[in-house]
Amino acid sequence: MTVSLEQLRRCHIAVDLGAARTRVFVKGAGLVVDEPSAAAVNTRTGALIAVGQFAEQMTGRTPGYIRVVRPVSGGTVVDIEMAQRMLRHLLGEKLRRTLRRKPRLRAAACTPHDADPLAQRAAVETMVGLGARRVELVDTLIAAAVGCGLPVERPEATMILVCGAATTQVAVLSMGSIVTAERIPVGGEAIDHAIVQHLRHQHELMLPSQSVRPLQLALSGNGLTPHGPESTEIHGRDVATGLARSVHVDTAAVRDAIHTPLTAVLDGIGKVLRDCPPDLVADLADRGIMMVGGSARLPGLDQMLRDATGMPVEIAERPDVCAVLGLGAMLEGKIQPLVLDPLSG
Repeated sequence: MTVSLEQLRRCHIAVDLGAARTRVFVKGAGLVVDEPSAAAVNTRTGALIAVGQFAEQMTGRTPGYIRVVRPVSGGTVVDIEMAQRMLRHLLGEKLRRTLRRKPRLRAAACTPHDADPLAQRAAVETMVGLGARRVELVDTLIAAAVGCGLPVERPEATMILVCGAATTQVAVLSMGSIVTAERIPVGGEAIDHAIVQHLRHQHELMLPSQSVRPLQLALSGNGLTPHGPESTEIHGRDVATGLARSVHVDTAAVRDAIHTPLTAVLDGIGKVLRDCPPDLVADLADRGIMMVGGSARLPGLDQMLRDATGMPVEIAERPDVCAVLGLGAMLEGKIQPLVLDPLSG
């Protein structure tokens, strides 16, 4: 899965098939697609009705014969044909025509750390379906580190935490490679699920599928810390009667509910630090952790990590698009490899 910068410079298009959103970077044009990884299908005819943002809005609001599917799960393509159709529609006819003019189209794609050969093959097949003659796979951790401006090619430790929808990946990088890394099967979706379960058990309230994110944001800027608002009003459906109902939810109880999945993330960080050489850990005491990924914006998560690790924690400027921007920087030759001259004699 290691790929040289020289090979990446020959690529024309970079794709980050994330669990929650799909992003496409075209050399010379920049970021052209940033849409939810969702497609609405008519089950009677097999026709594609909508993709991206519109399909996401249709979730839970469609008649029985229309199904909203997610061809990507946990950063891995689970339905290759649907992923190809979704990507084709997201790119649009004009951009596809431009790409078709390239005689030997090369593509680069992000894959999660330690992705198994089947997951790697699925990513390659998806890009081949778009007309790519050659596909280069890049570890999401390296792409995200490059995208948020970390000096990955230097012989110094940098620690990155990629907070995705389905998984959280944490790694220590040095000299352009991963020294030690861990993939934790807990992400933004697990936090959403913990909140949904809490409301169902404690308040007998079912939430519409679109309303968990506003609940997290209602935890305010202090989010996971005790300084947030004491309660917030949530609208949903009563489990017993099926009628619409609103309740005032104690935010301290919500914080307790989401601590369980977040503890798994802290365990993963601890394991990576234990497996890391002492010299690199000493570097990290000053540099700290860089957070990227859509779930990095969860209010108060950075403060919780600071308290638990005692290390500085920073959130990248544009955490959700770091991986695809990192791939784009490699495509456009903005990253210079560290050249080691062999000692003569």
